[in-house]
Amino acid sequence: MSDQNPTVVFVHGAFAESSSWNGVIEQLYAAGITSVAVANPLRSISGDAAYVRDVIASIDGPVVLVGHSYGGLVISEASSANDKVAALVYVSAFVPEQGDSAFSLSASAPGSTLGDALDPIPLSTGGVEFVIRRSLFHSQFAADVPVQVAGLMGATQRPITEAALRDTVQSARPGWTDRPSWHVFGSEDRNIPAAVLRAGAERAGSRGTFELTGASHATSVSRPADVAATIASAVRSVAGAAVTV
Repeated sequence: MSDQNPTVVFVHGAFAESSSWNGVIEQLYAAGITSVAVANPLRSISGDAAYVRDVIASIDGPVVLVGHSYGGLVISEASSANDKVAALVYVSAFVPEQGDSAFSLSASAPGSTLGDALDPIPLSTGGVEFVIRRSLFHSQFAADVPVQVAGLMGATQRPITEAALRDTVQSARPGWTDRPSWHVFGSEDRNIPAAVLRAGAERAGSRGTFELTGASHATSVSRPADVAATIASAVRSVAGAAVTV
């Protein structure tokens, strides 16, 4: 353990953006924990992970890396062989093996209704990116969030390329294979079935798994205190700090 508290680095997933972490950041700030929310490009796992690695390199001291949804693929790749990453926290996030993609993992157990909620947008460079149809965003992504908040989230959602969703993790040793991880997710996730998230936590040998009854995919927005408490557990473990949230 280090005497220096790590910086928490947040990586949002598809159809979200950096402000989706605001409630969690506020909770951690009150506990004296510094954090940074990355603007994840959502273009490809390798490119997104390279960008996150650059952010990590710019931070003084150790890092607890936190990913939501597709961000779980990115943090698994970005933390591979990266000594600055002391711990990982998966928030409603994929926990991939080498060769896994968002598409393959989301289909590894039944229950996701995301495919029927997506609209493709052609790109001038070729291929498409996806957004969640605005009329379905509340029910699909954030059913336990007030409708006004979900409306704002739908308006500011960041599209993700089809290429990123089909892209596979290349590292033979994703970060969770050799450092501690914590996992928190909702029981009523309609994007990633809870069974997939449970299996990921088990695969990673989770130090703490918290399934939030009734919570949607948007756990960082609807249950920020629970997400912050999970992250604080990771910070305590790797820093030995008296952190309470």
